[in-house]
Amino acid sequence: RPDLTAERFLDDPFAGEGERMYRTGDLGRWCADGTIDYLGRNDSQVKIRGFRIELGEIEAALLSYPSVGEAVVIARQDGVGEQFLSAYYVLSKGHEGEIPEAQILRAHLEQTLPVYMLPDAYVRLPALPLTPNGKLDRKALPTPDVGSRVTHVYEAPQGVIEETLARIWQELLDLDQVGRHDNFFELGGHSMLAVRLMARMRDEGMDTDVRVLFEQPNLAALASVTGRRVDLSVPDNLIPAGCTYIVPEMLPLATLLQEDIDRVVATVPGGAAAVQDIYPLAPLQEGLLYHSLTAEQHDPYLLNALLAFDSRQRLDAFIDAVNLVIARHDVLRTSIVWKTLRNPVQVVWRSAVTPVTEFTLNPADGDIAEQLLNASPARLDIGRAPLLAVQIAEDKLNSRWLLTLLYHHLVDDATSLQLLLKEAQAYLEDKAESLPAPFQFRRYVAQVRLGRDSDADNAFFRDMLGTLEEPTLPYGLTDVQGDGQGINKVIQPVPAALTRALREQARSFGTSVASLFHLAWGRVIGVLSGREDVVFGTVLVGRLQGGSGHALGMFINTLPLRLQLSGCKAADAVRYTQSQLAGLLAHEHASLALAQRCSGVPAPLPLFSALLNYRHTAINPQDQAISLWEGIDLLSAEERTNYPLILCVDDQDKGLTMTVQAAISIDAERVVGYMQTALSGLVEALQNEPQRLVVDIPVLPPEERTLTIEQWGAAQSTYPSTHCIHEQFEAQAQARPDATAVVCQAQSLRYGELNARANQLAHWLIELGIRPDSRVAIALERSCELPVAILATLKAGGGYVPLDPSYPQE
Repeated sequence: RPDLTAERFLDDPFAGEGERMYRTGDLGRWCADGTIDYLGRNDSQVKIRGFRIELGEIEAALLSYPSVGEAVVIARQDGVGEQFLSAYYVLSKGHEGEIPEAQILRAHLEQTLPVYMLPDAYVRLPALPLTPNGKLDRKALPTPDVGSRVTHVYEAPQGVIEETLARIWQELLDLDQVGRHDNFFELGGHSMLAVRLMARMRDEGMDTDVRVLFEQPNLAALASVTGRRVDLSVPDNLIPAGCTYIVPEMLPLATLLQEDIDRVVATVPGGAAAVQDIYPLAPLQEGLLYHSLTAEQHDPYLLNALLAFDSRQRLDAFIDAVNLVIARHDVLRTSIVWKTLRNPVQVVWRSAVTPVTEFTLNPADGDIAEQLLNASPARLDIGRAPLLAVQIAEDKLNSRWLLTLLYHHLVDDATSLQLLLKEAQAYLEDKAESLPAPFQFRRYVAQVRLGRDSDADNAFFRDMLGTLEEPTLPYGLTDVQGDGQGINKVIQPVPAALTRALREQARSFGTSVASLFHLAWGRVIGVLSGREDVVFGTVLVGRLQGGSGHALGMFINTLPLRLQLSGCKAADAVRYTQSQLAGLLAHEHASLALAQRCSGVPAPLPLFSALLNYRHTAINPQDQAISLWEGIDLLSAEERTNYPLILCVDDQDKGLTMTVQAAISIDAERVVGYMQTALSGLVEALQNEPQRLVVDIPVLPPEERTLTIEQWGAAQSTYPSTHCIHEQFEAQAQARPDATAVVCQAQSLRYGELNARANQLAHWLIELGIRPDSRVAIALERSCELPVAILATLKAGGGYVPLDPSYPQE
């Protein structure tokens, strides 16, 4: 075997010519003191189906099973040359009579290992075979028989809960058959479908925590922890039709004095007879109202959609259809009253029609669509319903009519806009009878107001954020009170190959692509903020409540996600990120203000200034126009926010698109590049080196890395090797005494000043007895005094030892 000889017997660079060294396969670390730490074997890593796998990690997980005393995992080949993992185990003393089935051992490993690390065979041995010198004899491990292999044959669901779950999975995932051992995420499930699954389960009278789905995504395991749902009793609306006077007893969801009610009713044309309901705002609505009212010019939460129509007749029919949708949904007939009230309330009007403003625009003044968008008001009167408005204009040059639909985020989110357009289409096509019964927004408000477990919310966020004392501020951005103006926006599709790799990795780990994006974004934000313990906002859909999946209204919420990435390996980080997201979903209706109070970050500093919004949509943001139905196109849908750095990820099933919105001072295109590099690095690590630290995953694109490190970082000047640093500094001080040498905040020192102060301090150090090679401790914060102390120490002949001023005095 000349090849094996060449592989094991290598040229010895430390000995004479012709000498050889033997490659043992042991891993060691040669320490500075000459000792060698033995780290194990380097043949414990294998590559199967493109994944590098640490066999020792699987063995450790197998040993955690109660009746397993010894375990070893190896890679074998089947009859057609395909590699697979085979596990061998010896029962521990006292458990010899307990022989777990292969499926049970696999289920145990599934709790801590990704799918690609799960062995296909489990072989019980009376003892592990050893060589004469006491080492494991891997060659003597038997070939697994058929009974040792884990079978993946279909097993029908058992019991009512499993059968119901299987039916829901089939409908959501568009599958013909789902077995009791199938994995939701392996079958193609993702975070948005998980939300829909929770809603469907609630509709069927079942209740479970969304975290359970992420932790136990197998159908049988999920069914075993699913209980019967106990509905929150929502008080009825007690304002009767035709009511002429509203009293406090009619408002079970609102706490108002009679004089408060009278002031609220006075804001509605027609008085009490025109009021259908009064109830408080949901927590997120309160935050939106605050930002809306405090924005200096433009309302950051006034959004618009631009549509094109092939005729005025079709445009008018669309406006009529929108008004019919408004009549169906109480949230679209809602106004906000806050003046003179202790707490703001929303008022449902019995009827409301969207106002229409028609403009006559001249093509000579520019593009008609752009003119119409520019004519949009900076604000809507949120004290009048509906919080929608329509503006129209004829575009004769393009033989079409244009319409901007203005809507306020207080009553409408991205999902609601799609539902509104879908219901308008149903009316236009005479299919309104197929629409589901409208969801009452008061149910959602009651759920988040009366059904919240505030103690659980506090405990969760204190556990997540209690030790956090500093905010995460990429690029030093601290202003989270913007109005959405002056924003750089870049849209870029994720390359098809990277998209496929991300979906494959998500399936292999039994997680969602969203988890991988959150982890990669955390890595990018960490680099941009100089932190390995990062917090950023994530947008939650907020539609876990039964019936809300097809409801109009403002349901989304923004909450902090904390990722502590220091020392975290890539494979572990994926599971850790999924766990953090799953925990957050269980508290999706908690307020951001509550989360901040649970942290150690003092007000008025924000917890974070960067945001991630991962959403599943059929709309590609790159499309110039989307045909909604015959004669009607959606040209654009505007998004704005008060945060200065946002990544939006649109998952259209067939592809992924990233949109970065950044403050005018930030290059949004570079941020997209950082994100794509991080995603590529994460995929590469998970495939080939899952033990790589997350903080070692690159963020700088190759071309920027070359520019910053190899070009900008390369020394352009030569320095005399015979002169010390302080001597070279003195030469510069003599040549340019009036040039600025140091700047720290509002202070600065010229070269001459810095040299004089360093000389003065150096003489004092010499008087104290500092001699060549003496060590001088310097415990100073970053300031102009710090370089003075360093130069003085060098001039006195000593060596400086920097100390952190925060260290204990003793």
